[in-house]
Amino acid sequence: MTTATAPAPAEVHTGAPRRSVITRIVDRLGGGAIQVVMVLLGLFWLVPTLGLMVVSLRTPAVNGAEGWWTIFTKPAELTIENYKNLLASGFTSSFWNTVFITVPTTVLVIGIAAMAAYAFAWMDFPGRDLSFLVVVGLLIVPIQIALIPVAIFYGGVGIFGTIPGVVLFHVAFGLPFAIFLLRNFFVGIPASLLEAARMDGASELKIFVRVVFPLGKPAIASLGIFQFLWVWNDMLIALVFADTDNQPMTKQLQSQMRQFGSNVDILSSGAFLSLIIPLVLFFAFQRYFVQGMMAGSVK
Repeated sequence: MTTATAPAPAEVHTGAPRRSVITRIVDRLGGGAIQVVMVLLGLFWLVPTLGLMVVSLRTPAVNGAEGWWTIFTKPAELTIENYKNLLASGFTSSFWNTVFITVPTTVLVIGIAAMAAYAFAWMDFPGRDLSFLVVVGLLIVPIQIALIPVAIFYGGVGIFGTIPGVVLFHVAFGLPFAIFLLRNFFVGIPASLLEAARMDGASELKIFVRVVFPLGKPAIASLGIFQFLWVWNDMLIALVFADTDNQPMTKQLQSQMRQFGSNVDILSSGAFLSLIIPLVLFFAFQRYFVQGMMAGSVK
Protein backbone atom coordinates (compact mmCIF):
# COMPACT_ATOMS: atom_id res chain seq x y z
CA MET A 1 0.00 0.00 0.00
CA THR A 2 1.46 3.26 -1.10
CA THR A 3 1.16 6.45 0.82
CA ALA A 4 0.31 9.63 -1.09
CA THR A 5 2.94 12.29 -0.87
CA ALA A 6 1.67 15.52 0.61
CA PRO A 7 1.98 18.47 -1.74
CA ALA A 8 4.69 20.97 -0.92
CA PRO A 9 3.38 24.11 0.70
CA ALA A 10 2.93 26.94 -1.74
CA GLU A 11 5.39 29.81 -1.52
CA VAL A 12 3.84 32.67 0.34
CA HIS A 13 4.27 36.10 -1.21
CA THR A 14 3.80 38.92 1.23
CA GLY A 15 3.71 41.56 -1.48
CA ALA A 16 6.45 43.62 0.20
CA PRO A 17 9.26 44.71 -2.14
CA ARG A 18 12.65 43.13 -1.61
CA ARG A 19 15.04 45.41 0.20
CA SER A 20 18.29 46.19 -1.57
CA VAL A 21 21.71 45.61 -0.09
CA ILE A 22 22.27 49.37 0.24
CA THR A 23 19.03 49.75 2.19
CA ARG A 24 19.98 46.99 4.61
CA ILE A 25 23.44 48.50 5.13
CA VAL A 26 21.94 51.92 5.84
CA ASP A 27 19.51 50.43 8.36
CA ARG A 28 22.34 48.63 10.15
CA LEU A 29 24.60 51.65 10.31
CA GLY A 30 21.88 53.99 11.44
CA GLY A 31 21.12 57.59 10.47
CA GLY A 32 23.86 59.06 12.65
CA ALA A 33 26.64 57.14 10.94
CA ILE A 34 25.36 58.13 7.50
CA GLN A 35 25.32 61.78 8.53
CA VAL A 36 28.91 61.54 9.73
CA VAL A 37 29.95 59.99 6.41
CA MET A 38 28.18 62.71 4.45
CA VAL A 39 29.83 65.43 6.52
CA LEU A 40 33.25 63.88 5.94
CA LEU A 41 32.58 63.68 2.20
CA GLY A 42 31.52 67.32 2.20
CA LEU A 43 34.67 68.38 4.02
CA PHE A 44 36.78 66.33 1.61
CA TRP A 45 35.07 68.10 -1.31
CA LEU A 46 36.00 71.47 0.22
CA VAL A 47 39.69 70.63 0.63
CA PRO A 48 40.73 72.06 -2.79
CA THR A 49 38.81 75.25 -2.05
CA LEU A 50 40.53 75.57 1.32
CA GLY A 51 43.92 75.02 -0.30
CA LEU A 52 43.20 77.67 -2.95
CA MET A 53 42.18 80.16 -0.26
CA VAL A 54 45.35 79.55 1.75
CA VAL A 55 47.58 79.90 -1.32
CA SER A 56 45.86 83.18 -2.19
CA LEU A 57 46.64 84.51 1.31
CA ARG A 58 50.38 83.75 1.28
CA THR A 59 53.31 85.33 -0.48
CA PRO A 60 54.81 83.71 -3.59
CA ALA A 61 58.03 82.90 -1.72
CA VAL A 62 56.19 80.99 1.00
CA ASN A 63 54.00 79.16 -1.53
CA GLY A 64 57.09 78.07 -3.43
CA ALA A 65 58.84 76.76 -0.32
CA GLU A 66 56.01 75.07 1.61
CA GLY A 67 52.73 73.28 1.06
CA TRP A 68 49.51 75.08 1.90
CA TRP A 69 48.75 72.68 4.78
CA THR A 70 51.63 74.14 6.84
CA ILE A 71 49.39 77.12 7.54
CA PHE A 72 47.92 75.26 10.52
CA THR A 73 51.27 75.59 12.30
CA LYS A 74 52.23 78.96 10.80
CA PRO A 75 49.13 81.17 10.72
CA ALA A 76 51.27 84.31 10.78
CA GLU A 77 52.12 83.73 7.11
CA LEU A 78 48.66 84.87 6.02
CA THR A 79 48.48 88.23 4.26
CA ILE A 80 46.09 90.14 1.99
CA GLU A 81 48.87 91.61 -0.14
CA ASN A 82 47.95 89.35 -3.07
CA TYR A 83 44.43 90.77 -3.18
CA LYS A 84 45.74 94.33 -3.10
CA ASN A 85 47.96 93.56 -6.08
CA LEU A 86 45.06 91.85 -7.84
CA LEU A 87 42.72 94.80 -7.45
CA ALA A 88 45.46 97.15 -8.60
CA SER A 89 45.85 95.13 -11.80
CA GLY A 90 42.33 95.99 -13.03
CA PHE A 91 40.57 92.86 -11.80
CA THR A 92 37.72 94.93 -10.30
CA SER A 93 36.42 95.93 -13.72
CA SER A 94 36.51 92.30 -14.84
CA PHE A 95 34.50 91.33 -11.76
CA TRP A 96 31.76 93.85 -12.59
CA ASN A 97 31.80 92.80 -16.23
CA THR A 98 31.11 89.25 -15.07
CA VAL A 99 28.21 90.48 -12.94
CA PHE A 100 26.78 92.55 -15.81
CA ILE A 101 26.92 89.48 -18.06
CA THR A 102 25.71 86.82 -15.64
CA VAL A 103 22.80 88.53 -13.87
CA PRO A 104 20.93 89.81 -16.97
CA THR A 105 21.48 86.48 -18.72
CA THR A 106 20.05 84.51 -15.81
CA VAL A 107 17.04 86.81 -15.45
CA LEU A 108 16.25 86.78 -19.18
CA VAL A 109 16.60 83.01 -19.50
CA ILE A 110 14.33 82.37 -16.52
CA GLY A 111 11.70 84.90 -17.62
CA ILE A 112 11.52 83.88 -21.28
CA ALA A 113 11.81 80.15 -20.59
CA ALA A 114 9.13 80.19 -17.90
CA MET A 115 6.60 81.89 -20.17
CA ALA A 116 7.45 79.64 -23.11
CA ALA A 117 7.30 76.52 -20.94
CA TYR A 118 3.84 77.51 -19.67
CA ALA A 119 2.65 77.97 -23.25
CA PHE A 120 4.00 74.57 -24.31
CA ALA A 121 2.50 72.88 -21.26
CA TRP A 122 -0.97 74.37 -20.91
CA MET A 123 -1.89 76.47 -23.95
CA ASP A 124 -3.26 75.10 -27.24
CA PHE A 125 -1.96 76.80 -30.38
CA PRO A 126 -1.18 75.60 -33.91
CA GLY A 127 2.17 73.86 -34.22
CA ARG A 128 2.74 73.54 -30.48
CA ASP A 129 4.12 70.00 -30.54
CA LEU A 130 6.29 70.64 -33.58
CA SER A 131 7.67 73.82 -32.04
CA PHE A 132 8.53 71.98 -28.85
CA LEU A 133 10.31 69.27 -30.86
CA VAL A 134 12.38 71.99 -32.51
CA VAL A 135 13.30 73.38 -29.10
CA VAL A 136 14.33 69.92 -27.90
CA GLY A 137 16.35 69.42 -31.07
CA LEU A 138 18.30 72.60 -30.36
CA LEU A 139 19.69 70.93 -27.24
CA ILE A 140 22.08 68.89 -29.37
CA VAL A 141 23.41 71.88 -31.34
CA PRO A 142 27.00 72.54 -30.19
CA ILE A 143 28.00 76.09 -29.39
CA GLN A 144 31.13 75.89 -31.51
CA ILE A 145 29.28 75.77 -34.84
CA ALA A 146 27.55 79.09 -34.11
CA LEU A 147 30.63 81.09 -33.12
CA ILE A 148 31.69 82.25 -36.60
CA PRO A 149 28.17 82.98 -38.01
CA VAL A 150 27.17 84.89 -34.88
CA ALA A 151 30.47 86.78 -34.85
CA ILE A 152 29.86 87.89 -38.46
CA PHE A 153 26.31 88.92 -37.57
CA TYR A 154 27.47 90.84 -34.50
CA GLY A 155 30.06 92.65 -36.58
CA GLY A 156 27.35 93.68 -39.04
CA VAL A 157 25.04 95.11 -36.40
CA GLY A 158 27.85 96.66 -34.33
CA ILE A 159 27.63 94.69 -31.07
CA PHE A 160 30.71 92.50 -31.47
CA GLY A 161 32.95 92.75 -28.39
CA THR A 162 30.22 94.27 -26.21
CA ILE A 163 28.52 92.96 -23.08
CA PRO A 164 25.03 92.90 -24.71
CA GLY A 165 26.45 90.67 -27.44
CA VAL A 166 27.78 88.19 -24.89
CA VAL A 167 24.48 88.27 -22.99
CA LEU A 168 22.42 87.60 -26.14
CA PHE A 169 24.59 84.62 -27.08
CA HIS A 170 24.23 83.09 -23.61
CA VAL A 171 20.48 83.66 -23.63
CA ALA A 172 20.04 82.06 -27.04
CA PHE A 173 21.91 78.90 -26.09
CA GLY A 174 20.49 78.74 -22.57
CA LEU A 175 16.83 78.83 -23.58
CA PRO A 176 16.39 75.33 -25.11
CA PHE A 177 17.41 73.48 -21.96
CA ALA A 178 15.56 75.94 -19.73
CA ILE A 179 12.31 75.57 -21.69
CA PHE A 180 12.65 71.79 -21.75
CA LEU A 181 13.23 71.62 -17.99
CA LEU A 182 10.45 74.00 -16.95
CA ARG A 183 7.91 72.57 -19.39
CA ASN A 184 8.35 69.11 -17.91
CA PHE A 185 7.83 70.57 -14.44
CA PHE A 186 4.79 72.68 -15.36
CA VAL A 187 3.05 69.65 -16.93
CA GLY A 188 2.96 68.07 -13.47
CA ILE A 189 0.90 70.90 -11.99
CA PRO A 190 -2.67 69.73 -11.31
CA ALA A 191 -4.97 70.81 -14.13
CA SER A 192 -7.77 71.44 -11.63
CA LEU A 193 -5.91 74.47 -10.28
CA LEU A 194 -5.70 76.08 -13.70
CA GLU A 195 -9.32 75.25 -14.54
CA ALA A 196 -10.48 76.77 -11.27
CA ALA A 197 -8.53 79.94 -12.00
CA ARG A 198 -10.04 80.15 -15.50
CA MET A 199 -13.54 79.68 -14.10
CA ASP A 200 -12.86 82.62 -11.78
CA GLY A 201 -12.13 84.76 -14.82
CA ALA A 202 -8.32 84.84 -14.59
CA SER A 203 -6.42 85.50 -17.80
CA GLU A 204 -3.54 83.30 -18.95
CA LEU A 205 -1.04 85.92 -17.79
CA LYS A 206 -2.64 86.09 -14.36
CA ILE A 207 -2.69 82.30 -14.10
CA PHE A 208 0.99 82.20 -14.98
CA VAL A 209 1.92 84.88 -12.43
CA ARG A 210 -0.37 83.84 -9.57
CA VAL A 211 -0.49 80.04 -9.92
CA VAL A 212 2.15 78.49 -12.17
CA PHE A 213 5.14 80.66 -11.30
CA PRO A 214 4.79 80.23 -7.49
CA LEU A 215 4.33 76.47 -7.81
CA GLY A 216 7.34 76.26 -10.10
CA LYS A 217 9.73 78.03 -7.72
CA PRO A 218 11.81 74.90 -6.94
CA ALA A 219 12.47 74.18 -10.60
CA ILE A 220 12.95 77.85 -11.45
CA ALA A 221 15.41 78.35 -8.61
CA SER A 222 17.38 75.27 -9.61
CA LEU A 223 17.47 76.44 -13.22
CA GLY A 224 18.62 79.88 -12.09
CA ILE A 225 21.50 78.40 -10.13
CA PHE A 226 22.65 76.20 -13.00
CA GLN A 227 22.38 79.04 -15.50
CA PHE A 228 24.23 81.43 -13.19
CA LEU A 229 27.08 78.98 -12.63
CA TRP A 230 27.38 78.15 -16.33
CA VAL A 231 27.61 81.80 -17.43
CA TRP A 232 29.80 82.84 -14.48
CA ASN A 233 32.39 80.17 -15.26
CA ASP A 234 32.26 80.47 -19.05
CA MET A 235 35.42 81.36 -20.94
CA LEU A 236 34.86 80.20 -24.53
CA ILE A 237 32.15 82.74 -25.36
CA ALA A 238 34.04 85.48 -23.50
CA LEU A 239 37.20 84.75 -25.50
CA VAL A 240 35.31 85.12 -28.79
CA PHE A 241 32.80 87.90 -28.16
CA ALA A 242 34.23 90.08 -25.36
CA ASP A 243 36.96 92.61 -26.06
CA THR A 244 39.58 93.79 -23.56
CA ASP A 245 37.38 96.50 -22.04
CA ASN A 246 34.44 94.14 -21.49
CA GLN A 247 36.22 90.92 -20.56
CA PRO A 248 34.92 88.89 -17.57
CA MET A 249 37.05 87.34 -14.85
CA THR A 250 37.64 84.08 -16.69
CA LYS A 251 39.22 85.87 -19.64
CA GLN A 252 41.17 88.16 -17.30
CA LEU A 253 42.61 85.15 -15.47
CA GLN A 254 43.48 83.50 -18.77
CA SER A 255 45.39 86.59 -19.91
CA GLN A 256 47.24 86.74 -16.58
CA MET A 257 48.26 83.12 -17.02
CA ARG A 258 49.49 83.80 -20.52
CA GLN A 259 51.54 86.81 -19.46
CA PHE A 260 52.74 85.64 -16.06
CA GLY A 261 52.78 81.86 -16.09
CA SER A 262 54.49 81.62 -12.69
CA ASN A 263 52.46 84.38 -11.04
CA VAL A 264 50.66 82.03 -8.65
CA ASP A 265 49.72 84.75 -6.17
CA ILE A 266 47.68 86.69 -8.76
CA LEU A 267 46.11 83.60 -10.27
CA SER A 268 45.16 82.02 -6.94
CA SER A 269 43.59 85.17 -5.51
CA GLY A 270 41.69 85.84 -8.74
CA ALA A 271 40.50 82.25 -8.96
CA PHE A 272 39.28 82.32 -5.36
CA LEU A 273 37.37 85.56 -5.93
CA SER A 274 35.72 84.05 -9.00
CA LEU A 275 34.89 80.93 -6.97
CA ILE A 276 33.49 82.45 -3.80
CA ILE A 277 30.37 84.03 -5.38
CA PRO A 278 29.04 80.78 -6.96
CA LEU A 279 29.94 78.89 -3.78
CA VAL A 280 27.92 81.28 -1.61
CA LEU A 281 25.03 81.15 -4.08
CA PHE A 282 25.01 77.36 -4.07
CA PHE A 283 24.97 77.06 -0.28
CA ALA A 284 22.28 79.75 -0.02
CA PHE A 285 19.89 77.92 -2.36
CA GLN A 286 20.94 74.30 -1.94
CA ARG A 287 17.60 73.36 -0.40
CA TYR A 288 15.99 73.70 -3.82
CA PHE A 289 18.11 70.82 -5.09
CA VAL A 290 16.51 68.37 -2.70
CA GLN A 291 12.88 69.36 -3.23
CA GLY A 292 10.95 66.84 -5.27
CA MET A 293 8.76 67.29 -8.28
CA MET A 294 5.69 67.35 -6.01
CA ALA A 295 6.78 70.56 -4.30
CA GLY A 296 3.90 73.00 -4.16
CA SER A 297 1.18 70.58 -5.24
CA VAL A 298 -2.09 70.33 -3.39
CA LYS A 299 -2.86 67.50 -1.02
